[in-house]
Amino acid sequence: MDTGLIAILILVLGLVLGFLFPSYRLKLVLARPFPLAYSRILRTEFVWYLKMPTHVQMQLKRLIKQFLYQKNFVGCAGLVLSTEMKVSIAARACMLLLNRKTDVYAKLDTILVYPSAFLVPRKEIDASGVVSEGRASLLGESWSNGRVVLAWDHVHDPVSLMGEGHDVVLHEFAHQLDSETGTTNGAPWLPSAKRYRQWSAVLSRSFQNLELARDSGSESLMDFYGATNPAEFFAVATETFFLKPHALALDDAPLFEQLSAYYRVDPREWI
Repeated sequence: MDTGLIAILILVLGLVLGFLFPSYRLKLVLARPFPLAYSRILRTEFVWYLKMPTHVQMQLKRLIKQFLYQKNFVGCAGLVLSTEMKVSIAARACMLLLNRKTDVYAKLDTILVYPSAFLVPRKEIDASGVVSEGRASLLGESWSNGRVVLAWDHVHDPVSLMGEGHDVVLHEFAHQLDSETGTTNGAPWLPSAKRYRQWSAVLSRSFQNLELARDSGSESLMDFYGATNPAEFFAVATETFFLKPHALALDDAPLFEQLSAYYRVDPREWI
């Protein structure tokens, strides 16, 4: 058979397999080299990358490739998304998935990115049952319909990132992990009933301590927004774990240990 015809048949077969089997298409994507431009972005924009051991860097790159391939990015309010923006968001989201088998946020489809804080409709019910409607200004939000919304000026904010212990990407993607059980309640998927009992005991105590600190006007390592409810506590605790790991390990060792066991990393090695 003519070699040209064989090459055409192989190409056609690859296209057919890619169309019929999404997992095959993903395999091809993951087999491609990690773009040099992406590596430059990680080295300059992702503060943890250079301190990660090589095998962890390789994991992260693979996760980023899958994330960028499977998720849709949409710029809102006139924002034009660049490769730097997408890789920066993907890297922080994928850092939460290291060292474990994962479908890479299987329920997530779209990341909406606004230039700055965005408005969303809100309903509030007062003590007498009266409903009032308004709009709230937000920096990020995780939705149950497969979407995450982010404000870029707070994604790309290195002072806030390492100084104040806030990171909107870590926060909202922690909510995504929390919701994988079907309920966003501060308890993500854990492998056993024993682990859930340990998680509940430690995080409930830490949550109550944060509430007490807020109500008494005491200082706190964690942002008081974490005292809103258990779901927000898990998201804020995740931010603190990755951004202020040394301080959290000293301030609340049991909480640090639970988060380290869940995320399967120790960020103290990277900062």
